[in-house]
Amino acid sequence: MNRLFVIKIGGNVLDNPEALKKFLQDFSHIREPKILVHGGGKLATKIGEQLGIKANFVKGRRITDADTRDLVTMVYGGLVNKQLVAQLQTLGCNALGVTGADGNMIKARKRPVGEVDFGFVGDITPADVNTSLLYFLLKQNVVPMFASLTHADGVMLNTNADTIASVLAIALSKHFDTRLIFCFEKKGVLKDIEDESSVIRLLNESSYKTLLTQGSFADGILPKLENAFAAINAGVKEVLIGEATHLLQNVGQETEGTLIVK
Repeated sequence: MNRLFVIKIGGNVLDNPEALKKFLQDFSHIREPKILVHGGGKLATKIGEQLGIKANFVKGRRITDADTRDLVTMVYGGLVNKQLVAQLQTLGCNALGVTGADGNMIKARKRPVGEVDFGFVGDITPADVNTSLLYFLLKQNVVPMFASLTHADGVMLNTNADTIASVLAIALSKHFDTRLIFCFEKKGVLKDIEDESSVIRLLNESSYKTLLTQGSFADGILPKLENAFAAINAGVKEVLIGEATHLLQNVGQETEGTLIVK
């Protein structure tokens, strides 16, 4: 079975032109089938301020009212996505910028109102992915680049980029040996948040549960770890959490971050 890399980049890469340039160069050198998933970094908040649209976050998640939905559609699906596509084309990487609405790639459901009304936010599952179209594109050496947007009932929905990456990896694991890579600002999952050298090189579910019981993980990494083990238990072969600067090492066998396996 062929390998596939589903790679998610965070705002720390998008917001740093030099880091982004290096990341895209490295990404373009990956020869196996690959997918890139991105959000919008701080740009949506910056442009929103210029337009008089105030950012509102609850527990780190953006509240997406109608104006904010239009804003993130323009910024994530337009400005950021197309700039990334253009830069990859100059590097010989035939990227195709998409949202979940394009080609009906990812359908969603608008999140129901609970304790918090998140507004125009989409919830998704692997069954919502148009795997046949994505498989065809990948086999044609096209590189899908997903902005963190989906759709339902004729409207665009803001959707967490980590979740999109995880759902894509799970859906395509039927066709590929898939490694899901979360690129963020740390070298990997740290056993001691104060010690950058305390990277946990390998995690399986048993060691994860042991360390979790011991309270070894910082709160901020827990959602990524939960996403990672959900993906592993749903058919994804490997998940890697690490720095964007180590991308080329992290698509190989000698990884620099935290490799998560079943």
